[in-house]
Amino acid sequence: MKMPKKQKRYCPFCKKHTEHTADEAKRRPRRQNTKSQRRFLRKLAGYGSFPKENPKGREKPTRKLDLRYTCAECKKKHSIGEGFRVKKLEFVKE
Repeated sequence: MKMPKKQKRYCPFCKKHTEHTADEAKRRPRRQNTKSQRRFLRKLAGYGSFPKENPKGREKPTRKLDLRYTCAECKKKHSIGEGFRVKKLEFVKE
């Protein structure tokens, strides 16, 4: 999917339409300290098998994309919506 790098969008901080630059958010590792993650790691530590069925080969063909828009005036970043699935994203200059 081709998308323009600079777009005119609504900025919730300036409360008006301004020029925005779009960029993809980096993927971060999972938190290791949540209760469910600690429980999962404790289960993995023993001699037993994988605690849930292993989802190999059943993953989605695409990842959800998280776009962050930076306002040119106030330099604040914000995202719009929950993201969307796309195999390949290409920013084009317009």
